[in-house]
Amino acid sequence: MESRPLRYFVAVAEELNFTRAAERLGISPPPLSRAIRQLEKELGIALFERTTHSVTLTPAGTVLLAESRIALDALQAAGRRAQRAAAPEPKLVLAVKADGDAGLLEPMLARYASELQAVPVAVRLCGWHEQPRLLRLGEADAALVHEPFDRTGLDAETLTAEPRVAAFAATDPLAARDRLTLADLGLRPGDLHRYLDEIRSESRDLAQLLTLVGLGKGSTPLLPASVAARYPRPGLVYRPVPDAPPAVLAIAWPQQSRSTATAALVRVAMAVADAGRGGQAAGREIV
Repeated sequence: MESRPLRYFVAVAEELNFTRAAERLGISPPPLSRAIRQLEKELGIALFERTTHSVTLTPAGTVLLAESRIALDALQAAGRRAQRAAAPEPKLVLAVKADGDAGLLEPMLARYASELQAVPVAVRLCGWHEQPRLLRLGEADAALVHEPFDRTGLDAETLTAEPRVAAFAATDPLAARDRLTLADLGLRPGDLHRYLDEIRSESRDLAQLLTLVGLGKGSTPLLPASVAARYPRPGLVYRPVPDAPPAVLAIAWPQQSRSTATAALVRVAMAVADAGRGGQAAGREIV
């Protein structure tokens, strides 16, 4: 199966309209319709239910859409990785959200530099949960990312599981409490990740978020405990929330990766995290 019919199929599946899909692809509707019929003939299945007024995916089409996205991303990623490998000085790209490394980034990079398989590391700072997309597109080789995240096409190892703290303006009545519960914040454990996504949409980064909180504006964020230690601010207080699910940080990389440099970075990340817990590096095989 070639990539072009898959790109055509994805465009129609996402638009659910042949005319809009054709405009998006820069072709006319008739050849697009013929390409989709040929794909259905090749597979021996119907991908769309068509009426004069609507186009909908069949169950088989829904499955193919998910698989096609993965396949097309993989093709695009292969090209990007090949281009980066051909660079005069290849680098390992590590994606990380600014302030989202639980204090591991600097010791990781320092320890990694002494590894035999090490190559220069380019740290790519990115937005909330942008890391998985960068890995799948071949724009990063490894990433530090908080759970939960879309693991499609990725492998990952847990590094830390931190208790959460709530951040308040010092003038907030709840700041007088020594500790809080989710109920104090009007939350249940199952609400947490949706709530965090809503808060992240209110600001570009942690610095902006904490500034808003200190001013008594915006929602109350629930942050990894390391943030309180690393970012004390006048007019801002942090209070533990013991019944909140922990903030879990992982290191992720593409499943198909066979890079010894990436494998060495993963091992180092696990060892640094274990050392931070007072444990011993697990020494698990990565690739």
